[in-house]
Amino acid sequence: MAALLAGWVLIGPLHERHRLRRAAVRVGGAAVGAVIGLAAVWWTGDVQDDFGVQFTPVTRMWIAFAFAGVALLLVVAVQGGWLARVLAVAAAGALVLSAGLGVNVDFGFYKNIEQAIATNPYKTRDLPVLADQPSQPEVDAADWHAPAGMPTKGETFSVSIPGKVSHFRARKAVVWLPPAAQVADPPRLPVLVALSGQPGQPADMFQTGDLGSFLDRYAAAHDGLAPIVVSPDQLGAPNRNPMCVDSRRLGRSATYVMTDTVDWIEHHLPVASGPGAWGITGFSQGATCAMQFSTEHPDVFGSALAISSELAPVTGNAHTSTALAFGGSTAAYRAAAPVAVMAAHGPYRDHLTVFGYGSEDAPYRASTETLHAAAVRAGMQTQVIVSPGSAHDWNTVRYVLAHGLPVVLAHLGLPQQEGAL
Repeated sequence: MAALLAGWVLIGPLHERHRLRRAAVRVGGAAVGAVIGLAAVWWTGDVQDDFGVQFTPVTRMWIAFAFAGVALLLVVAVQGGWLARVLAVAAAGALVLSAGLGVNVDFGFYKNIEQAIATNPYKTRDLPVLADQPSQPEVDAADWHAPAGMPTKGETFSVSIPGKVSHFRARKAVVWLPPAAQVADPPRLPVLVALSGQPGQPADMFQTGDLGSFLDRYAAAHDGLAPIVVSPDQLGAPNRNPMCVDSRRLGRSATYVMTDTVDWIEHHLPVASGPGAWGITGFSQGATCAMQFSTEHPDVFGSALAISSELAPVTGNAHTSTALAFGGSTAAYRAAAPVAVMAAHGPYRDHLTVFGYGSEDAPYRASTETLHAAAVRAGMQTQVIVSPGSAHDWNTVRYVLAHGLPVVLAHLGLPQQEGAL
């Protein structure tokens, strides 16, 4: 439809006086618009790195189409003719919509309109403090048998995790309970903390990353066993990036995750104790946070799954990051990089890190290779998963989760899973 409308607007003048000149001007205007679109992508993405990702050729093509449509509308508006103007508006709108849908398919984010509208579709629940309930033993996968009446699917809902210590203003977290955690007197299960990318929100790992769906498949094959998942808000708002550190200007995001969230999990959910039963995962900014927390706190997290991690906590560039979160101290900024942390804290014992990235994502391939080499030097167990044909997008996330979760779950003490989820 967009192509038909655009084609009519371009060739429509052929029945008018000076038709060839008008058509040539419109084609030229669309071409100039496409060039401006490509230049804008180059400047904001490649030069300024405003989005922290390298745009794929497919995304660049769609953005060029969108700019071409808007430029065509402007040319037709100047040339005159009410019918042409109306059709030009329709053509420009159709091209912009088509471009948005094309970019979305390439990035693999929204799967339906409901997801684009509802940022967090999960109902909010209040969970009681476990101290008021009888304590159950940690699950023994070898002796576990699903009780009668156990649900067949995991349950996903929102919770409020207050920043009692950090005073960090976080949005509602998302919790996923496997079937084994929904029975009366549930056993204490491993826990997986999941962090979204930026911009993002806690629901992203479930809505877009399909984390709950993958774990439902795992639980269905293992008598309802799977880790309890908690996805807290390490950002505070979709476009904020406090870099998972404590700072005066950006807030105490690190304390919110490592103190407020960890304490809340231990007091409200039937989770096992010790780093052998705790894992953390994330995508992009969330993967960088996962690397920071797992390397700085091996006493809490014994497993990590980092999908497209940066080399260091960053917002914009290293200079801006140093000024915002480290008081201008370059030494403090460098010391916070996971590579530096691993070198200082190693060797790590019984610690697993699974890395993942898209095969078309050159910048994050480079950062992953550097992180992986540092992890090997630090004595970690490691694995690298490459998503074929994808870049810095949610297609990569889903592929790496499907292939990386079985390794992490086994390290958390859950049954071995043959093949991908």
